[in-house]
Amino acid sequence: MSERKVLNKYYPPDFDPSKIPRLRQGKSRQIKVRLVAPFAMRCSTCGQWIGKGTKFNARKETVDSESYLGIPVHRFYIRCQRCAAEITFKTDPENNNYIAENGAQRNFEPWRETQEINARLEQEKADEADDPMRALEARTEQSRRELEGLDALDELRAGNARGERVAEELRRAGRREGAAEDARCCREDEADGALAKQVFAAGAQKIKRVREEDVVERERLIKRAVGGQPQTAGKPAVPTALSRALRGVKAVKKPEPQTALTGMLAAYGSDDDDDDSD
Repeated sequence: MSERKVLNKYYPPDFDPSKIPRLRQGKSRQIKVRLVAPFAMRCSTCGQWIGKGTKFNARKETVDSESYLGIPVHRFYIRCQRCAAEITFKTDPENNNYIAENGAQRNFEPWRETQEINARLEQEKADEADDPMRALEARTEQSRRELEGLDALDELRAGNARGERVAEELRRAGRREGAAEDARCCREDEADGALAKQVFAAGAQKIKRVREEDVVERERLIKRAVGGQPQTAGKPAVPTALSRALRGVKAVKKPEPQTALTGMLAAYGSDDDDDDSD
């Protein structure tokens, strides 16, 4: 079996693409598209509310007689969800929006508000041109606003200058503190180094290396002192190494532990002694 999804197709040697008939379609033909409602509208036939973003299967065509700065205008055909009445709307490149044509009414048209504001401003300008007093008041109000803006700008500049001065002073103080801290740390390091040199030099002078023979001799003397030596008649005893080490140490007698009965008897005896003395 052949592959179901093929990428390359076979073309016979005698294939002539010019002999394939082509479909002649007009410029104003309609094509089926899937779209969403670009604005909220209300059906003029049944009063059904159609919200913005509702999906429709629509027909699209290009309006040949309308364009704006070379941008073509497109018309869309949809049907009401309730009564199936046909609703048409088209694009508005001038206002960057859409225009409801037939079958529905748009709830809000944003460009109308802009048009009303522009018309009101133009009317005010025309009235000012006709009335000198109103023109004078407008110029006075404009001058006052300009002065207020200049004052606010001066305040902002003064505040920025103060902030820059404060920041510069803080930076300088920080640099001074950092330099002082670095100098203090250097002095402390130098003092620690000098003290360490003194300690190491003094320790090197007091170091005394002990020979292995001296260690053996000292152990032998300690063993002899512990084991004891017989004294010769007529000769004083030679002080041993242990006696020399313990010279000047007083013997302390360890107190005997007392039981509870011994403590009571001792206390009774002391009371009797006190009575006799009285």
